[in-house]
Amino acid sequence: MNYKTSGVCSSQITFDVKDNKVVNVHFIGGCSGNTQGIAKLVEGMDIDDAISRMEGIRCGMKGTSCPDQLACALKKFKQAK
Repeated sequence: MNYKTSGVCSSQITFDVKDNKVVNVHFIGGCSGNTQGIAKLVEGMDIDDAISRMEGIRCGMKGTSCPDQLACALKKFKQAK
């Protein structure tokens, strides 16, 4: 799935879900080290666990963050199923 982010430095997130597990996460833009770290940490994680761990994380004074945007993307994926 391709997800256009909002309110963060990254512009897009791509990922797949296989057997309810998050795989192949890639962020376009953003803080390279942080987004690579997020992608590696959620690789193979259950989609619901990933959402609950990342949802609501904020970046500084922003109302969202790259992890929160990934949680939003995963929720949108679940709704589309």
